[in-house]
Amino acid sequence: MAEGGPVRDFEDLLRVVRALAFAFDTDTVYIVGSQAILASMSDAPEATRQSPEIDAFPANAKVWEMKEAKHTRDGVQPIASEHIDGLFGAESQFHRTHGFYIDGVDETTAKLPRGWLNRAVRVQTEVGGRTVTGVAPALEDLVVSKLARLDDRDKRFVSAIHGTRPLDLELIEQRIRKTDLDPTVAEQAIAYVRSLASEG
Repeated sequence: MAEGGPVRDFEDLLRVVRALAFAFDTDTVYIVGSQAILASMSDAPEATRQSPEIDAFPANAKVWEMKEAKHTRDGVQPIASEHIDGLFGAESQFHRTHGFYIDGVDETTAKLPRGWLNRAVRVQTEVGGRTVTGVAPALEDLVVSKLARLDDRDKRFVSAIHGTRPLDLELIEQRIRKTDLDPTVAEQAIAYVRSLASEG
């Protein structure tokens, strides 16, 4: 979340889903990081949508890598996230055209609570005559993933959400405890969540 930076919207999220679905011939694209909020909070404050990038990866990333490896002659292992960065990353034609870029990530990038996929928000769009789905963490799970790092930028992100739509702080604390975090990090995150109660 970059202060004073470009502001993303729901159409940007759909644009990412379509781009990766087409490039990787997949029906499902995962959106993580701060801009996953575009799927879970229609009234997300502008402060949470100031970002030059959207973090995403295709559901079939590993399968794609195995298929591509069969066609490489130099022994270099194809990496889906690097392919995304090459096609849609900073300074790419996609970036110049749409004013933001896609940051290629993978399933290990975001620290999410166990069971998050069962609660995920799903959005659909069309590409090449087929329906494709974008999958993003539910709002509370997204908040937990931001609390896993808890730098000042992440605190501003969570505080902005809480100021717009009061969060279920008890639920978030429960979700933190269901996330694979270092115990010290988890306790710091819980302490911060409890401090938000005084802001209400």
